[in-house]
Amino acid sequence: MVDVHSIGIVIVDHGSRLELSNRMLEEVAALFAKRFAAQYSIVEPAHMELGEPSIATAFGKCAARGAGRVVVLPFFLGPGKHWTQDIPRLTAEAAAKHPGVAYHVAPTLGIDDLILDLLNKRLEHCLGEKFECDLCQGTVRAGGCAANQSAPFK
Repeated sequence: MVDVHSIGIVIVDHGSRLELSNRMLEEVAALFAKRFAAQYSIVEPAHMELGEPSIATAFGKCAARGAGRVVVLPFFLGPGKHWTQDIPRLTAEAAAKHPGVAYHVAPTLGIDDLILDLLNKRLEHCLGEKFECDLCQGTVRAGGCAANQSAPFK
């Protein structure tokens, strides 16, 4: 049986020029680490590009923390070029610097009942009485809503 405490987990997103987006992935990784701390003790965030920590940095941190195997979890919805080519290549390059540490790139989030539940949760949030929220009020995302017809776009 595999000792799950020797498995490093890298949760990787695309990366963004928008720091808020990069911080969101880091928060997802921190929440994952907290929720599954009893099973997995090595969890690191990574951005495929446009930000740090990179896949190489996160992989190195996993190895330094004692990971003998690293599983890269793409925080991507579908299996595009980044999943089929870029992330595996970047992971292989990172692994080459840590002989003896095996790795695997997991599938993307894909189609799953939990994704459907999340979509419904977002929909229900948008169906409030005013058909707007603090995040969308006055933005292009709220265009066409009767409640926003007089609100200028910011």
